[in-house]
Amino acid sequence: MVSDLYRRHFLSDDDWTRQELDTVFETAFDLKKMFARREPHRFLQDKTLFNIFFEQSTRTRNSMEAGMTQLGGHAHDLTADKMQISHGESAKDTAIILSRMGHGIACRNCFYGTGKKYLDELAKYASVPVMSLQDDVYHPFQGLADLMTIFEHFGRNAKGLKLTISWAYADTHSKPLSVPQTQALLFPRYGIDVTIAHPEEFPLRRDIMEKACLNAKKGGGSLRFTSNMDEAFEGAQVVIPKNWGGFGRYGVEDFLNNEDECKKEMKASLEKYKSWICDERRIRLASKGVKLMHALPADRGHEVTDEVLDNPEISIVYDEAENRLHTAKAIMALTM
Repeated sequence: MVSDLYRRHFLSDDDWTRQELDTVFETAFDLKKMFARREPHRFLQDKTLFNIFFEQSTRTRNSMEAGMTQLGGHAHDLTADKMQISHGESAKDTAIILSRMGHGIACRNCFYGTGKKYLDELAKYASVPVMSLQDDVYHPFQGLADLMTIFEHFGRNAKGLKLTISWAYADTHSKPLSVPQTQALLFPRYGIDVTIAHPEEFPLRRDIMEKACLNAKKGGGSLRFTSNMDEAFEGAQVVIPKNWGGFGRYGVEDFLNNEDECKKEMKASLEKYKSWICDERRIRLASKGVKLMHALPADRGHEVTDEVLDNPEISIVYDEAENRLHTAKAIMALTM
C-alpha cells in the first residue's frame, strides 16, 4: 500500500499508479465495512469540501455530500448560478479563494472541449486537492466504483474476466464519452479482457483508446473493438450497455466551431441504431451467470429493457451505485 496520498489531485484514475489505486480499494472496502457495522469513522472532522456542479447529478452529488458527513466534515453544494462563475469569474480565482477557505474542491464540468480544461485550471491554482466529479474526458469516481463492484462479484483477481462495454441507443441527450473512456483505460490495467462495441458514427476518442491499448499491454488485459453488438455480447461475463454521443468523430476545435451542425449530424446518426439495446435475447448470448452494470440513470427501454435491468440474478447496478459512496469516501479520506 501507499501510505501518503495527502493533497493529491484526483482528476483521472490514469494519473494514479496501480499501487496507489490498490490503496484506494483497500480503504474503500474498510470504509464499507465500517458503514455496514454503523461504526463512526470521522477521519475528516471539521473539514470542508466545495462541490461545484455545472450539470445535474444524483449519485455523484449525494455520494460526496453523504460521504463528507459520514467522515465528520461538511460539503457545500455549489452550482455555477450560485457563484460568480456565472458572471465570468475565472477558474484560477475560484481555486485560490476556495483553497483558503476549505480543504478540498470537487467539480463536475462535462461540456465537450472545455470540461477537462476547467478542471485542470482549478488543479493548477488550488493548494488543496481537486477532484473530478466528471468532465468531458474522464469520470474517475465512476471507474473506481465499477471496479470495486467487479471485485465484489468476481474476486480481487480479475485477470481474464471477459467484459463488454457497448454503445446503446438513448434519445434523452448526447451523453459524455467520459464513462466508457474511463472504463477502457482502467479495467485492462487489472488484467480484464475488454470488448468495446459501437456504430462507426459513435467512436471513442482515438488518443484515449491508444492509451487504453498501452494500459492493456502493461496490465495483462486486452482491448478489442467491434461494430457488432451481438458479437460483443457473446461469452461476456459482464456487460455494460451505455449510450454516448458522437463527439469522438470530431476534433475538439471542429466541434466547437461547428457545434450546431455536428449536433444535427449526431442526432441523424442516432436514429439509425434504435436496435442497439440490451435485451433478454442479447443477454442469452453472454456467459451463463453474466452480470449487467450501468453507471445510471439507465434509459429504460432504449439502452436496456426493464426485464434485464430489474433482474436480481443479472443486474448489479445498485451495488455499483452504492459503491460510489465508499470509493468517494476513500479518495476524500486519503487526499484531504
